[in-house]
Amino acid sequence: MKTHDVLIVGGGLAGGSLALALVPIGLRVAMVESVTSEQRRHSPAGDRALALSKGSVDIFEELGIWELVKEKATPIRHIHVSDRGHFGKARLHARDFEVEAFGYVIPARELENAVMEACQQMDMEIICPAKAVKLHQCANHIEVMVECEGKRQAYGSRLLVAADGGQSKIREWLGIGQTEYDYRQTALVTTVVTEKFHSYVAYERFTDSGPLAFLPLPKSRCAVIWSNSHQQAKALTSCSEKEFLSQLQNAFGWKLGRLELAAPVRSFPLRQIQAERLFAERSAVIGNAAHQLHPVAGQGFNLGLRDVMGLAKCIQEQFIRGADPGALVMLEKYAKARTTDHKRVIGFSDSLIHLFVPSFKPVALGRNLGLVALDHLPAVKRWFARQAMGLEQDLV
Repeated sequence: MKTHDVLIVGGGLAGGSLALALVPIGLRVAMVESVTSEQRRHSPAGDRALALSKGSVDIFEELGIWELVKEKATPIRHIHVSDRGHFGKARLHARDFEVEAFGYVIPARELENAVMEACQQMDMEIICPAKAVKLHQCANHIEVMVECEGKRQAYGSRLLVAADGGQSKIREWLGIGQTEYDYRQTALVTTVVTEKFHSYVAYERFTDSGPLAFLPLPKSRCAVIWSNSHQQAKALTSCSEKEFLSQLQNAFGWKLGRLELAAPVRSFPLRQIQAERLFAERSAVIGNAAHQLHPVAGQGFNLGLRDVMGLAKCIQEQFIRGADPGALVMLEKYAKARTTDHKRVIGFSDSLIHLFVPSFKPVALGRNLGLVALDHLPAVKRWFARQAMGLEQDLV
């Protein structure tokens, strides 16, 4: 049996970032990943746009990744929030908060490749393509059976980290349940070319069908995330390109001029999923294995990255003291800090969805007055900006 201090199952952005944080401090780390670098480079999932908050950019700078990818990232220098068909709108400008940008938009593939390449240069064991097939908890370690290219090998570790995504097998084997809320919506994701330059503005437009986000990309392109009812989404993905663009133009408006499709339209159902616990004996849960959020306000990935660094800091404190990295007291500290952040961010995202559902006039008036307040009251604007930049919560 091979032994390590930390075994990470899942070598995506969460698992890879955790490895990059742990290896330099001297921990023996192994990572199990099912997808090869070649498969990742050609996966359609790599086309998705990630909105990185300023806090996440700071984390990637700390990990030595940002310098490798910043030229491929587009800054968000302005945020424009509006309620379609109503008077309310709010505009925020990064310069007003003395920052260069609220965050950046980057293709997931660029970040994934940079993280994996950095991991491959570290003194760590990467088992790929491989999958965990079973686990067994022992008194002083946890044992995981890993299958790689038809052969099985047992790995013992003082700490096991589940970073294997929303359908986490590790979380299931640990007996950690999940709560789920179905928004009864489907997100349509694509890229458009805009007639007018976006000027580094991120738009969040609330429509009768659901939130519609336009995120700036290089040149005159924008990533689009459009929430619709399942029925509306099915109709939109079945119609002609001309009709789809007509419906999208009607929902967004003409602020950026005429829109043209630049990528296929993909769809996925929208659910809020939360792990009931963030740890079990000698085990921790991070990233999508811990939570999945509605894409409104782009908080999900940034929340997961804070999980990564929160856990890394807890482990580092243990290691410096010569203590057990899988100790229950450390896991409880991690879970307590992260649960506070999860409640805040999930509550913030969820409240936006319910606040902007189609409703009768008094409610619509109230939320539009709220947007006006956000646009004009410095204290409210500062709070919202810190939410957007991911700066409202300590990691541990």
